[in-house]
Amino acid sequence: MTRLRREARCVCDLQVELGMASNLLSYHLRILREASLVSGTRRGRRVEYRIDPLGLELLRRDLDLLLPEAEPR
Repeated sequence: MTRLRREARCVCDLQVELGMASNLLSYHLRILREASLVSGTRRGRRVEYRIDPLGLELLRRDLDLLLPEAEPR
């Protein structure tokens, strides 16, 4: 996801950088999209993905509720 932090990227760009099959990469991006961690915008035949800041914030809040407070040293 760090590659999506700077700018929106399409599967074809990420595929070259990650050395991953496009169908596998699309599958993982779909899972992240369904979890609201990334969003996709259609540009012609391509979909550009980017990190969804609201989804990450909600995940952080949920994790804060689940993780116990650190004990004082």
